[in-house]
Amino acid sequence: MTATFPAGVQVLPSVMSADLLRLGAQVDALVGAGARVVHVDVMDGRFVPNITLGTGTAAALAGPVRAAGGLLDVHLMVERPGLAVDLFAPHAGAVSVHLEADPHPHALLQQIRAHGCLAGLAINPGTPPEAVAELVDGLDYVNCMGVNPGFSGQAYIATTPGRIARLRDLLPDRVRVEVDGGIGPANAAEARAAGADLIVSASSIFGAPDPVAAYRGLVALVGA
Repeated sequence: MTATFPAGVQVLPSVMSADLLRLGAQVDALVGAGARVVHVDVMDGRFVPNITLGTGTAAALAGPVRAAGGLLDVHLMVERPGLAVDLFAPHAGAVSVHLEADPHPHALLQQIRAHGCLAGLAINPGTPPEAVAELVDGLDYVNCMGVNPGFSGQAYIATTPGRIARLRDLLPDRVRVEVDGGIGPANAAEARAAGADLIVSASSIFGAPDPVAAYRGLVALVGA
C-alpha cells in the first residue's frame, strides 16, 4: 500500500539541524506538538559537499513517527540515488531524488513507488521548474529548493516564490509542492501563498531556543 501525505498544509521539521545528542527527544516533542511529516536530508559528500544522516538514523526515527500516524520524507542529495533508494525506502513514506543527479529520473520514480513510497523530485535553484513536465505521471511531489543544497542556515533565494508558483501552475492538484531551504518566519507565509503546501524548516525550528514553539509559530504563519 502506498503511503500518503496528511491532508492540508504541513510544516516539516528537518532533522538536519537537530541536536544529535537529543534527536529522539526533540523529534518526540515535535510529533507531540502535531508534526506528522519529518524531513530527513541525506548527503553523501559528492553530489553536495556535506555529509549527513544514514540509514540507522532513518530507521530509528521511523518507529516513533509512524506510531503517531506520520511518515519520514527522505531527501536524497546523493550521487547514484538508485542505490540509496533501496536502502532508505524501507524506513520512509516519501523519498525525493534530485533531477540533476541521474539521467534516468523516470526509472527512479518507478523504483521509489515500487517500495510503496511517495515519489518526489527535488530541483536545484538553477533548474527550470518546467523540467519536471514530462515526469508528472510518476510524481507525487516536487521539492523546490530555496537554497543551493548542502548546508543548513543558508539565506533564502529571493526568486524561490516565483519558481514555486510556476510549479503550482504546471502540476495537477494531486502533486504536492514542497519548499526546502532557508524557510523561517520571514518567508514561510510567502512560500505558502506562492503554492507550496509542504513547508520544510531546519534551523528555524531546531536552532530556536524552543523548537516546539518555533514549529507552532510556523504552523500558525502558514495556516497548517
